[in-house]
Amino acid sequence: MRLNDIKPAVGAKSVRRRRGRGVASGLGKTGGRGHKGQNSRAGGGVRRGFEGGQMPLQRRLPKFGFRSRKSLVREDVRVAALEKLDDVTVTLGSLQKAGIVAKNVKYVKLFGKGSLGRAYTVRGIPVTKGARAAIEAGGGTIEG
Repeated sequence: MRLNDIKPAVGAKSVRRRRGRGVASGLGKTGGRGHKGQNSRAGGGVRRGFEGGQMPLQRRLPKFGFRSRKSLVREDVRVAALEKLDDVTVTLGSLQKAGIVAKNVKYVKLFGKGSLGRAYTVRGIPVTKGARAAIEAGGGTIEG
């Protein structure tokens, strides 16, 4: 068998219908469009979703949900999660390395209250009042 011998299965390919080529073709004159009306005209037809003036389904159904694109790159971290860190320096990179936040996250904020076992140094991450109090109570510091 050679590539030039390969043929599609019988009946798999049908001949393209040439519309408007005489009465004998079966698709002459009106070319299968019927008589008159919007759909018989060139460029005729209605837009997608149009239901003849009836309120379309897309507008009848209730709308719900919204996901901010900011939420994909922003995350809040509870102060208690810092216990999972090996290092006492808390940065965005160290949180990502420890698996506390995802790799694609660009902005992090520490929140929550409680007590910490170690003195952590937080660098370049915003903190809430409660988180600040918890970190400083554990002997830690917050930089920048």
